[in-house]
Amino acid sequence: MDIVINIAVFLISAVIFTLVGMMIRKKIAESKMQSAESEAKKILEMANIEAENKKKEEIFKAKEEIMSARKDLDQEIRERRGEVQSQERRLIQKEENLERKQDIVEKKEKDLEKKYLELDSKKAELQEIFNRQMTELQRISGLSKEEAKKILLSELDKQLTAEKATLVREMESKLKEEADKNAKEVIGYAIQKCAADHTSETTVSIVALPNDDMKGRIIGREGRNIKALETLTGIDLIIDDTPEAVVISGFDALRREVAKIALEKLIEDGRIHPTKIEEMVEKAKEEVEQTIKEEGERAVLETGVNGLHPDLVKLLGKLKYRTSYGQNVLNHSIEVSNLARIMAEELGLDPKLARRAGLLHDIGKALDHDMEGTHVELGVEILRKYKENENVINAVQAHHGDVEPKTIEAVLLQAADAISASRPGARRETLEAYIKRLEQLENIADSFEGVEKSFAIQAGREIRIIVKPEKIDDNQMTLLARDVAKRVEDEMEYPGQIKVNVVRETRVIDYAK
Repeated sequence: MDIVINIAVFLISAVIFTLVGMMIRKKIAESKMQSAESEAKKILEMANIEAENKKKEEIFKAKEEIMSARKDLDQEIRERRGEVQSQERRLIQKEENLERKQDIVEKKEKDLEKKYLELDSKKAELQEIFNRQMTELQRISGLSKEEAKKILLSELDKQLTAEKATLVREMESKLKEEADKNAKEVIGYAIQKCAADHTSETTVSIVALPNDDMKGRIIGREGRNIKALETLTGIDLIIDDTPEAVVISGFDALRREVAKIALEKLIEDGRIHPTKIEEMVEKAKEEVEQTIKEEGERAVLETGVNGLHPDLVKLLGKLKYRTSYGQNVLNHSIEVSNLARIMAEELGLDPKLARRAGLLHDIGKALDHDMEGTHVELGVEILRKYKENENVINAVQAHHGDVEPKTIEAVLLQAADAISASRPGARRETLEAYIKRLEQLENIADSFEGVEKSFAIQAGREIRIIVKPEKIDDNQMTLLARDVAKRVEDEMEYPGQIKVNVVRETRVIDYAK
């Protein structure tokens, strides 16, 4: 029974303790909850306070920025307003100036109208005075208006002639100075780069003999050998007293070369008879043909001309055995080609066209011994046959003035040809041709009215003209020199240039007695 009671007491105590514990825990929990709620309220209040402060701060900053922007805007508005006011003042000033100028212009127009009216009135008065004076002058002079006009026009014509002559002299002098300077620079540079030694070709060749006994063998029995050689080659063989030498004479350099080679081969072989002569002549011709080909190729290579037909190259090689006034035509063609090319380069023209035309300009001379026609006509014909450039053909056709040049390169070809031909020692003229040229120069000068006497001097490079002073005045001298020069250019062919020198002299002589 006690155990039951104890157990019951224990159970009741346990229940009581449990209830007490639960109540205590509840109190503690409620206390914690109240503390947490209080803390949360404090935090919330602090957050609200901080947010309110932040808000106030941002609002303050925004207000400051707005105030600053408003100040800047006000400053800009004031500046703009000042500029506008300044522009307005300037515009007002300009309008005032324009109004003043307009007033001035209107005033000037009124003055001009007034002056025009006054001028019209004075013009009428002057015309009346002029008419009265003209009538009085006609009465005093005894000349009509038309007669006086003729006299006045005559005097005016003399004055204009003098002024024209003066102007012509000034312009010619200026142009000549500039043209001579530029031309001399270009030509001098071209000649300097193409400087070459040339010797005049002769009409004879000399073959050295090992001894004088060889002369008899060359002549042969009854002259058969020498006749055979002359017949086969077309040249003359001169065997005279010259020791150990035979002279080959002939105008055809090609035939002379064939004869020379053949004779040298016969002398070297030692067997000289008609059959052997014929054989050696054929071999000499073959050797010359090969030389012609090589010389043509050399000329093409030396001048840098490409794309020539092989037949044209061969014809160029033949020019090695062609001369003009003693000047070798092939060397002359090469020189002209180089001169034309250099001058074209200096002037900014087509150097290829210039050098091609220069090399081919005398190609007709390779044929003019065998065909009818001038070397220009034959050259143009052969170039057209091989379809050469038309500008090249025109340059070749125009290099002696047969046709008008179509290109500047054609004009340069004429100049290069004249330079090469006129160099001292390049050519030799016959005495007959030289005298004929001098006479032609003097006849041209003497044909002009007012010329008293003319003299061709300086080997035909100058014509000096003495005029009659009573017929030719100083102004007319200029025009006379120009006319004579033009006639010489049109009617004569000559290397280089010819100076026309007109001399007028007035002498007054008196004697003291």
